[in-house]
Amino acid sequence: MCSPRALSVSLSLFLLLALVSAQTKRSVWNTLTGSPPLVISHGGFSGIFPDSSDSAYILAAATSTPNAALWCDVQLTKDAVGICLPNLNLLNSTNIFGVFPNKTTSYLVNGESTAGYFSVDYSFEDLSTVTVTQGVFSRSPLLDGNNFIINTVDEVLKLVAPQTPGLWLNIQHDAFYSQHNLSMRSFVLAVSRRLHVSYISSPEAGFLRSITKRFNPKTTKLVFRFLNQEDTDPSTNQTYGSFLKNLTFIKTFASGILVPKGYIWPVDASLYLQPHTSLVSDAHKAGLEVFAADFSNDIVISYNYSFDPLAESLQFIDNGEFTVDGVLTDFPLTPSAAIDCFAHIGNNATRRDKTLIISKYGASGDFPACTNLAYNKAIQDGVDVLDCPVQLSKDGTPFCLKSIDLLESTTVAQTSFSDLAMSVPEIKSGRGIFSFNLTWSDIKGLTPSILAPFSKYTLFRNPKAKNAGTFLTLSDFLSLTKNQTSLSGVLIIVENAAYLAEKQGLSVTDVVIKALSNAGYDKPGSQKVYIQSTNSSVLLKFKEKTKYELVYQIDESVGDATNAAAEDIKTFASSVVINKNSVYPQNAGYVTTKTNIVEKLQASKLSVFVETFSNEFVSQAFDFFSDSTVEINSFIQGAGINGVITDFPKTAHRYSRNKCLNLGNSTPPYMQPVEAGSLFGVISNTSLPPAMAPLPPLTKDEVVEPPLPPVAKIAPAASPAAGTKSPPGNAQPKVSACFFLSSLAVFVASILLL
Repeated sequence: MCSPRALSVSLSLFLLLALVSAQTKRSVWNTLTGSPPLVISHGGFSGIFPDSSDSAYILAAATSTPNAALWCDVQLTKDAVGICLPNLNLLNSTNIFGVFPNKTTSYLVNGESTAGYFSVDYSFEDLSTVTVTQGVFSRSPLLDGNNFIINTVDEVLKLVAPQTPGLWLNIQHDAFYSQHNLSMRSFVLAVSRRLHVSYISSPEAGFLRSITKRFNPKTTKLVFRFLNQEDTDPSTNQTYGSFLKNLTFIKTFASGILVPKGYIWPVDASLYLQPHTSLVSDAHKAGLEVFAADFSNDIVISYNYSFDPLAESLQFIDNGEFTVDGVLTDFPLTPSAAIDCFAHIGNNATRRDKTLIISKYGASGDFPACTNLAYNKAIQDGVDVLDCPVQLSKDGTPFCLKSIDLLESTTVAQTSFSDLAMSVPEIKSGRGIFSFNLTWSDIKGLTPSILAPFSKYTLFRNPKAKNAGTFLTLSDFLSLTKNQTSLSGVLIIVENAAYLAEKQGLSVTDVVIKALSNAGYDKPGSQKVYIQSTNSSVLLKFKEKTKYELVYQIDESVGDATNAAAEDIKTFASSVVINKNSVYPQNAGYVTTKTNIVEKLQASKLSVFVETFSNEFVSQAFDFFSDSTVEINSFIQGAGINGVITDFPKTAHRYSRNKCLNLGNSTPPYMQPVEAGSLFGVISNTSLPPAMAPLPPLTKDEVVEPPLPPVAKIAPAASPAAGTKSPPGNAQPKVSACFFLSSLAVFVASILLL
């Protein structure tokens, strides 16, 4: 029997442990209060719909964390009606020029003359026929034709009932409105008596000081907004940089600060992260919350994030040292997912999705393709299957490289080997410098060049490593992979086999089989060997001689496959590679539908791998919110694919471990697949782009090929020395080388009914 003293000690110990446990739970977030960070949607979901439009606010409320805040930049009309529009000058966010042509005026704004259209010149009734438009010209204007009206502050909250997230009012130009005999102070006090306003921000300290005593910080928080450090607050004539030195002064009239994200994580002129500042910890010590601004998925961000906006969100909320108290973003779904699904999952979190992650030339989004650095990074980032596109040198050495044309991923054009440029129509249009014209000794001495698939958008990958790394022979590659326990397999890609056999006397199939055997891959082991080709004849040759897994790549967009084609593929392959457009066809950047190609191929017991999943936002349909994680999730959960082929394996691996998978009906909206065509269906008939022809089906005739030709007997020739002229035959005279969720769909579709 326990004594009273023993019971007391046990109870005290229990209470102590409970207290420690509670404190530990609260300290998961290093915010000022210990609460999760706040998601603030800038003008609603302004990355998709025009800022401050009905649809932008509805979509933001539907895809954000439950406690999110809707941001409204308040402007005042000449009859003192508060409206939500992103800029003081209405010219670049509305169609006002078309409604009131040639009515521009000029005013002094913070001491600078500014020409345009201003709300102070119009009554709210005057603006009733003016509509909101997309003000960021890099975003699609097709939704502007929906004639989104200008909303009052009151109407914004009515739009999202019953979700009713917090309302954040930003008062950007109190001094300007005062010059026009309009009082932002009177408006804010009046609206707060009608509505619950959670946050009020302003870059003018004088305005916040004038209202600080009228608000209870437990219900409405005042936030001082920092602009660029060299800019001046018109109410105090102090620069924002100087305010950084006096956070205790800010605490006298505000409970938080809102700063550009560069105040916290600066980047250098080359867009690489610098060490974080002490701002967050300094502000928290002063009792101030810190909100970070300027988050957007469709702008260039630091190269440290590998074009992944979710990685950027995690850098601010889950870096192990501090957590900002909130983020202001044009794409609220991304930080919502970061907070609820990806933060604090740890490096050893259980993998919840088993879809194969297959590299595209290693981690070629971060390092030059097929180099030792790209391969090691892919392994480090959690890839399942590492790929090697096999090319052959003149002396028959197999090695890994993106293409048989050395111009595509090396700097060979800048060497004396540029004289070897020639045209080989059987391989590609245009001229190239081909691997079979150089020895391996020549090739391994070439400098790698990082891929730039989106250079026309001025998006370039990791400039600091653009020429880093060394190339590997196939045997080097297999030695690297053989001892990697994290890998489930290797993917060997074989192309141009018929040309190499017939015209160059090289058997790439025999060379690959021999290298795999020498490395011990012909014996049972933990790693699978996948052989991939666009040629059925190549796969049939491997089927005759090996027991490896065979993968057929369909090199054009198809929306279906005839039964005969699918059954024929099944005779020589167990998996198929298709492109993303074959699953979710696009028109003008919007997904129009989902094809049945995946279901058709899987019905024939074929696994379906899809390529290429890149992080750059221009590689994704608007439906995926410029977020590579949303795209991956939609293909896996929405289309049911079996493998993701990606040049950024880290993004796919992180997705596979997130906490919001396998939750069934409890899956939050930011981890549900997009519904194909939901955004395209919102575009007004007057703005619809021309209809696209349906994708053709894959037929059996396109699959069946004649057998590979025998290897021609070609007399050996000396390796061309640097500076040797182009080989004869088919060489031509040299020319200078110049250079968008099922639940979400309901909300989006509901916009049509408004």
